[in-house]
Amino acid sequence: MAGAYDDRDGYIWMDGKLVPWRDANVHVLTHALHYASSVFEGERCYNGKIFLGRKHSERLLFSGRELDMEIPYTVDQIEEAKYATLKANNLTDAYVRAVAWRGAGEDMGVSSAKNPVRMAVACWEWGAYYGDSKFKGAKLDISKWKRPSPETIPVHAKAAGLYMICTASKHVAESKGCSDSLFMDYRGYVAEATGANIFFVKDGEVHTPLADCFLNGLTRQTVIGMLKDKGITVHERHIEPGEMESFQQCWLTGTAAEVTPVGQIGDYTFEVGELTKEIATDYEKLVRS
Repeated sequence: MAGAYDDRDGYIWMDGKLVPWRDANVHVLTHALHYASSVFEGERCYNGKIFLGRKHSERLLFSGRELDMEIPYTVDQIEEAKYATLKANNLTDAYVRAVAWRGAGEDMGVSSAKNPVRMAVACWEWGAYYGDSKFKGAKLDISKWKRPSPETIPVHAKAAGLYMICTASKHVAESKGCSDSLFMDYRGYVAEATGANIFFVKDGEVHTPLADCFLNGLTRQTVIGMLKDKGITVHERHIEPGEMESFQQCWLTGTAAEVTPVGQIGDYTFEVGELTKEIATDYEKLVRS
């Protein structure tokens, strides 16, 4: 499948039924378009099975509640919708996007209690998120923006509004020839990339930022479990930016990113070492098992 995302063949599940891809539209006065009242999930299907699908559906409902937006579907109904969409598009290996939002209705201001909560599921073929960086190591810029305090926004929801600075930061990074951008948090500690969590290796032990002000990714949780099963010490902690000079390896994790090695962040460089390769290989085996 190729071309613009609004002009493709296939089907999208929308508000309880499958509709032709090009007909899956919303009105220009949809509340989410103006006020970011939208939450979503990104998932991958391998060999006909969505990895951690139910956990993604549970998180979608959690994110909706965090935005005071009760999504009118159960986990079972969301799972059924995802697999129906995959079947309608004849896909067994695909990226799956479930999204819920405040639609157009009687309210057109900040308040939207009278507006319906809508939902859609789309899926498409999608290769490596960072291209050949999966083999040679991604190059990251360092963003001027910071991840916000939990006192300012629901930081643990997978909400559209939280990605505004991600888009801006990634555009700057790409203009510099980088694959992505690294955020610090509101205190100045290392946080995450625009759509992926980050891990570092030093002397055989792994260090990863404490997920206290950004999304604790499902892939992040999976990889931490894999490392611990191998007997590798994992430190979830606050990491000062200057510590990156002493780390030997680095990788990103995320549903789209999977496990992607990092070769450079700003002026800091890392080797694509054996542990990075091992975790990437083991993760690939796990999701296809």
